[in-house]
This record gives sequence, structure tokens and C-alpha cells, in this order.
Amino acid sequence: MNNIKVFWWISFALGLGLLIYFPGGELARSHVNEKTAVTDHPLTCTNCHLYITKNEYISKLVNEDYLSPLNLTMSKDGQYLYVVAQDGDAVLKVDTRTREVVGKAAVGDHPHSAILDHEKQLLYVSNQWSDNISVLDAVSLTQLDTLRAGNGPSGLALSSDKKRLYVVNTFNSSVSVIDISSEKEMKRLRVGNDPTGIAVSTDGQILVGSRRARLSEYGVPLETDLVEFDSEYDRVTKRIPMTNAYLIENIAFTPASDVALTTLIRPKNNIPSVQVEGGWMMTHGIGFLENKPNGKIAQLLIDEPNSYYPDPFDIVVSPDGKKAFVSSSGVDMISAIAIDSLRNLMKNSTQNDLDRLANDLGASRSFVIGRIKTGAGPKGMVISPDGTQLYVAEQLEDKIAVIDVQSLEKIDEVDLGGPEKVTVLRQGRRLFTSAGHTFQNQYSCYTCHPDNHEDGLVYNMAGKHMGRNLANTQSLREIGDTAPFKWNGKNQTVYKQDGMRFSTILTRTEAFSYSDLDAITAYIMRGIDHPPNLQYNPDGNLTASQERGKVIFERTIDNNGEVIPENNRCVTCHPAPLYTNRQMADVSTLADTDDPMLFDTPHLTNLFASPPFLHDGRAKTLEEIWTVYAEDDRHGRVNDLTKPELNDLINYLKSLRSPKYMNDEEVAYNLKTK
Repeated sequence: MNNIKVFWWISFALGLGLLIYFPGGELARSHVNEKTAVTDHPLTCTNCHLYITKNEYISKLVNEDYLSPLNLTMSKDGQYLYVVAQDGDAVLKVDTRTREVVGKAAVGDHPHSAILDHEKQLLYVSNQWSDNISVLDAVSLTQLDTLRAGNGPSGLALSSDKKRLYVVNTFNSSVSVIDISSEKEMKRLRVGNDPTGIAVSTDGQILVGSRRARLSEYGVPLETDLVEFDSEYDRVTKRIPMTNAYLIENIAFTPASDVALTTLIRPKNNIPSVQVEGGWMMTHGIGFLENKPNGKIAQLLIDEPNSYYPDPFDIVVSPDGKKAFVSSSGVDMISAIAIDSLRNLMKNSTQNDLDRLANDLGASRSFVIGRIKTGAGPKGMVISPDGTQLYVAEQLEDKIAVIDVQSLEKIDEVDLGGPEKVTVLRQGRRLFTSAGHTFQNQYSCYTCHPDNHEDGLVYNMAGKHMGRNLANTQSLREIGDTAPFKWNGKNQTVYKQDGMRFSTILTRTEAFSYSDLDAITAYIMRGIDHPPNLQYNPDGNLTASQERGKVIFERTIDNNGEVIPENNRCVTCHPAPLYTNRQMADVSTLADTDDPMLFDTPHLTNLFASPPFLHDGRAKTLEEIWTVYAEDDRHGRVNDLTKPELNDLINYLKSLRSPKYMNDEEVAYNLKTK
């Protein structure tokens, strides 16, 4: 009897195994093939479902809480280093003698920069996603106060008399001037577009960079603003256009303040992307500005022929004014620059010569004196007051590199105490910021998607016909549930978006290995968040104008009493909470240079942060979408609206924000109307 039971159990198990293996395996293979767009990706469910899960408990098991140091500042005597831990929402205090973390303090959400008032022993930390500044005691790291700023505070500077704090507000492109004694904002200055970096000269001149270029027509050379203002009157005195350049992340003056140096990128978005395989599609360098009347301005590449140094983030100058250092996070490298060589180059070159050198890949040989390898993601830097050591935030290592300024070698590192484990999401982020998978290391994903967003440029993606089907870069924030991808919706998954198509069209190299593709897909699907929309919707309570705009957005009958066809209502194609129905549509926005196609309905979350608009970026503002490019009323029924009503609709669209930040009332409403 027992033998019979064993026989039946073995038969049952064998039959169940065969049932699972044959039809189940075939279905699994078909499912994976459809998601990855290949036929040989490993059949491992965890690749997709484990690492991109929304389940809070599983996510905590497979992921880690990293610190991700971004920027640094140092005490006047060089004994203490202060580290802004962006993902840790904290600032760390490091003893440079023992190379140990001796203090840690929680600050606001997504901190960006820090600056010390050495005399008062105060540390100011900008909290980019909290719209405020933490004021801490530099000795104990006790939080003393919180100052309000504009939207998205990042770079910080103190006036020479230490009476005013300058705060660069990235998200609304301004600088807040805060009186420290009264703790109030005295004025707000309009600067460039998406600024982060700020520097103050010894004579009180202040420069603020921009990361995004001025909005212009496709084909017109880029212009990105450097804005100068004086600290005596706190007013803008000059706007310096940096032609054919953008992503000016940071600025530094020499000790004598005779020269200002910036980081920058020179994109070639106006030529077909097939240029990638010939090099020279994205070039990276520095700006050199003589700080005197009618001073020369130069853009000089730190790249070399066949070797690029993408995503320059920070630039610092040694106390003796002899060397500058640039961190290139795309290749985990620091470039050392001889400033006197730059001065000689400027002295012996006409402005026409300098304009030509801006595209010369060989120019760096005359002023780059060393390259120093770092850990993953080098970002902010600081040089010790005695000029002997350079400290570099290795953002994706949770470490600080220590470099000898004389020998130009990495001599030590400081472990900040982050997790040792490299999770799949962390590996995906490293791949996202690395240029190692593009031809000659020309650029990383981050280059066109800074801060996981978009760079505001339109590219000629060199499809079947050159010069056709222009593409406005799309944000990658919280797109995991918004498939399909691309403006034409041809990629049903991120796997397909970043697989063979990515290597064929964009990187011109071998495709990612399957394990790397799993990692970068997981990161894009679940590792990227939107900032809170604190500018237009700080707490979910809409203004009266936004409430009226919401009614227009959801209306079914127009001002003439006519029923609006369901497929021409705003809310039909853009339902909450993602504000996309994930369907293809014809909204009558095809250009003469477009092939016949339908367009994927984009999500509208944090829409205010993504100009220009439409698939080819031709609409510079939201208003232009419906006042210039919607004459036939096929992109929503709008031509019956009055100007005040259109204003209300635009105000509502600017209020849309991530479901992550919705309050209970918003969630309940969305469930009811879904």
C-alpha cells in the first residue's frame, strides 16, 4: 500500500512538473520575449518583479538606504569636512585627521549644498525638496533655525561682510537675498534658467550659472546665461550668453578674482545623432572668463580625441591659484588644469582663435596636466586651506576620495558608513550616470537627463530620413507605470527602450549585458522620484484659479452648450493619478518634418518643469500649445475659452503633482472619478 502511495505521489509531482514546464515555460518565455524584445533573456522572474515591486516590505528587503554625498565644505583650519548626504537627508561631519565621521545631523528633504560662516561657526544647508535652509551649529551640528527660500534651493554664497546669504533657487530660476540678522528674504533676483552654481569674487562680484539654455527654435545655436550681479546693491548688472553651451553646473573664481571658471557641456543636438559613431556629438569642458572690462571669454574642452570626460559637475581652484580641478561624473575622473597655461592661451589668442578652440579636441593637451581616477560618481569637491589635499564626494560609493594636490594621486578615502551592499537599483543608478557604455565615453544617460529629468533640448534622432522626426527629450521621473515609451510609443517596456535599440541608435556600442539591463531598467522603473510641486501646489489645496481650471480640465460641455466628444476631453486622455491613459492619439500636432504617426499620450505630472512642450519642442510655453498650435480644436476643446479661462486651465496644469505627494482627499477623489 505504501509503495502505491509513493508511486502516485511521484506520478503527481512528475505530471505537475511537466504541466508547469511545457505550457507554463512556453507562456513564461513568450511573456519575457514580449517585455524584453529579445528571445534569449534569462527566464528569471526576480529580474523584473522583485526589483521593481511597489510592495513596501519587499522593497525594503532588496534595497538599501544610501547616503549619496553630493557637495562639501570645510572648516577654516581644515580639520573638519562637512558632507551633504543627498539621499540620507543629512549632513555629516568628518575629522580629516582621523578620516572618521564624528557627527551627523538630519536636515531637510534632498539637501544640495552647504556653506560655513567661519566667524559665527554656523553651517547653512540648502534643502532642495523642502524649499528651506537649515541653520546648524557647526561644532555640535545642532539645528538652530530654518530659513525660507524660493523653489528648489541649491547653491549658497555669503556676502563678504557675512550679513547676507545668497540662495540659488533652481526650480524657479532665481536668487534669494536673505538678511541673516532678520532671517528674512530681502529680495529675489531673476537669473538664468535652472541655475545651481554661484560664486563670489573678492571684490563682491557674484556670478550665477544656468543649466538649461534659453528656449529657442530648433536649429538656432544654444545660448545659456551666466548672470552677474553686485553685492553692494544686490541687482543684476550683466547677462553673459554662453553660446552653444549648457549645463553650467558650478563656478569658481581664482584667489585674485582675475578669472572665473565654469563647467559646461557643448551639445551637438542640431546634427543627426549618427554623428555619435564619429565622435564629437557631446563635448565637455570649462568656461574661462577674464574678470575685467571687455575681458575675453573662452570655452575650452577637457576632452581628447577618442576620449571624452562627460558630465563635468564641480570646479575648484587651489589657494595659490595655480591649479583647477574638474570632476567628471560620467567617467569617474578628476581633471587637473594648469591655470597659468590657460592664461597664456588667452593672452596669445584672439577672440576668433578662442571661438575656434571651443570645438578643438586637442586643445586640452596644452592645459590638462593630470587625470585622477575616483570611485563611482565624483561630484562636489573642496581643497584644504593649506592647498595640499583635494576632497571629492564619491556620490555612488558613499565615500570621500582624498587626492594629493602635488602628486595628483588618490592617496586615501573616507568611508561615510553607507551600506556595503550594491543593490540592483544602486547598480542601475551607476550605469545611468556612467558613460562607459557609449562610443568613446561621449555621454551618459544623465547627460541628457540631468537629475533624472530632461535637458530641455530637441534632438535629431537620425531615423530613416535625416532631419525628420525631431524629438523633445522626455523626463524619466516616475515613468514606471506610464508605458509605452518614446513619443511614437514603439517601445512597450523600458527593457526595449534601453536594450538593442539604445545601443543601435544612441550609444553605437554593444548592448547592455542582461544583468546590467535588468539593473538600469529597475532603476528607471522604480528608482526615480519627482520632487514635490511646492511652487504651484505645496499642500494639495488648489487656489481659486486652479479650482476653476480643474473644472475646465474635466468638463464635458463647452461654453456654447455643445457636448465635447469624449476623445477630445482633457480628462479622457489625461486621467489622474498618472494623468495619462497610456494610449496613442492624433492631436493634430504633426509637423511637416514628421512621418505619419500617432503620439503616445504623455503624463502631466510636474508638467511645469518640462518646457519646451509637444513632441518636437515647438511650444515654448503651455499657453502656446493651445493659442498657436491648436487651431483645429483637436488637442482638447479649447477655442471657446476666454483668456481668463485659459489662464485658469494653465494654472491647474501647473499644479499637477506626483501621486506620492497626494493627500487623502486627492486620493479619494481620484478613486471616485477613475
